[in-house]
Amino acid sequence: MREYSEAASVNNLGEGTMKKVTVHDHAILLAMVKGRYYAVDARCPHFGGDLSEGTLVDTILTCLIHHSQFDLWEGYVIRWTDLTGIRLTFASRQQPPKSLKQYPVLVKGDKILIALE
Repeated sequence: MREYSEAASVNNLGEGTMKKVTVHDHAILLAMVKGRYYAVDARCPHFGGDLSEGTLVDTILTCLIHHSQFDLWEGYVIRWTDLTGIRLTFASRQQPPKSLKQYPVLVKGDKILIALE
């Protein structure tokens, strides 16, 4: 059975917005798009960029550091980076594309709960 922990209040997260929260010393990015809440790791799995400083358009989250794009719906990588040439070759060897780790979300009353599993 999953153990859910409180991450935020629904009042702290409006439509089309995202927010970094800490749950059990783990940085989580919460987002709300089209009435659905998403919870993913707040750090980019490639170079560790703070995803809360990136951009969110619909369910597409873009990392500020190297412009990798993820779809929050499934966590998968849409675009690994916008680097080119030798920089792309080097970066690909250092950090191949990885999906975002997603966490189950449950809303109870005005509380957003997530399970770290």
